[in-house]
Amino acid sequence: MDAPVLITGGNGNLGRLVAARFAAACKSVVRLDLPGSNAETTSTLETVVYADVTNAAQLDAIIAETRPGAICHLASLLSGSSEADLARAWEINAGASFSLLQAAIAHNVGQVFFPSTIASYGPQTVDPLPEDAAQWPENFYGVTKVAVERMGHYFAARHGLDFRCLRFPMVLSPFAPAGAATAYPSLAFAAAAKRENFRFPVARDVGMSTLFLEDVITSIVAIMDADRARLTRPAYNLDGFYVSAGDVADEVVRRYPDFVPTFMPDPAVTALINGWPNVQDDTAARNDWGWAPAFDFNRAANRMHELVSASATD
Repeated sequence: MDAPVLITGGNGNLGRLVAARFAAACKSVVRLDLPGSNAETTSTLETVVYADVTNAAQLDAIIAETRPGAICHLASLLSGSSEADLARAWEINAGASFSLLQAAIAHNVGQVFFPSTIASYGPQTVDPLPEDAAQWPENFYGVTKVAVERMGHYFAARHGLDFRCLRFPMVLSPFAPAGAATAYPSLAFAAAAKRENFRFPVARDVGMSTLFLEDVITSIVAIMDADRARLTRPAYNLDGFYVSAGDVADEVVRRYPDFVPTFMPDPAVTALINGWPNVQDDTAARNDWGWAPAFDFNRAANRMHELVSASATD
């Protein structure tokens, strides 16, 4: 059997979905996450191991033992939690990534994939956002993402590591964290499925570049499967579709006629969303490894309706 894919954060929602996609393609997967995390598997090709990624010795030992052919490094503290505890955010997002990259070199891991974000750019970006736009983030989550992007580039240049990175825009997902103000499109669908009303923290005409969860999963698998010789850059921007808060509200009401949206713009959230682009230039991804999103907003809204409705009745 081929060497497995090691997925850090492998018991989280995204980690489990990426693991299932690899297993469906008959690739063995090792899911690494904290003790007590959701270890349910969907395939005999999935193995779960427990560790704290901030424990460098433990992480090195697991990589040495499992001997992965590739690592999909998804373990991360998210934006709101990063702002609440900067030291912990640096430890998890940047420090653990440094240890992982060092271990990957030491144990001859063929490839490391790392997910980055539109938050790695600062406010008032150019629209459409060029692929080589300067990254000057003003939230700490974005700071840690830029730091790891640069580390990955360093290890690639100095040690030959096959480091691959995708910068995602806003993600429409049924698993969006409840406290994430910028996840309001996802949270509106979830609220409607629970027969709850929802207050948007931006005006109807405010929106940005967005990608549906299933396209996120597809893009991760695709970039990891891509021929290294065809890749022209260490990090790629991705784009899906533009959607405004009003578009979201109208689509939710169409599927849940009793849903009542209200709009109470929060200046901080509005400034954040308005500072990010409506379109990210993803020409390089399309040319180098055939990236093309499968979901426009209408198709994504239909799928969100299916998923959140099913979840609300569980």
